[in-house]
Amino acid sequence: QVQLVESGGGLVQPGGSLRLSCAASGIGFASYTMSWFYQTPGKHRELVSSITTSGVTNYTDSVKGRFTISRDSIKNTVSLQMNSLKPEDTGVYYCALKYSYQPQYAFWGQGTQVTVSS
Repeated sequence: QVQLVESGGGLVQPGGSLRLSCAASGIGFASYTMSWFYQTPGKHRELVSSITTSGVTNYTDSVKGRFTISRDSIKNTVSLQMNSLKPEDTGVYYCALKYSYQPQYAFWGQGTQVTVSS
C-alpha cells in the first residue's frame, strides 16, 4: 500500500523560504508522477508542481522561478523548495502520486500547512 508523508510546513514571512518534503513508501517499481497540490478554504486543490520518474518537471505559472521540485529516487522522496514566498501561497500543501497507467492521482498525503504572513 502506498503511503505519503509530508513534512516541512510552517509559518514564514513574505519573501522567505520553506522546503516541503514527501516521503513515499510501498510504491514499487512502476513509473509514476509525484506532485504537490495546494488548497485554500472553499477552493479545490490546485496543482503546484509535478515530477515524473524520468525527471520531467512541471510548474503552475504562479510559482515558476520561485519553486523547485526535486526527487531522490533512492530515498523515494520528493521535495518542493519554495523561495520568495507570497501571502497568496498560503494554504495546505498535499503530496500526491499516480502511476503512469492511472488517469488520476490515487494516493495522497495528509497535508502540511504553509502560512506566509508578516
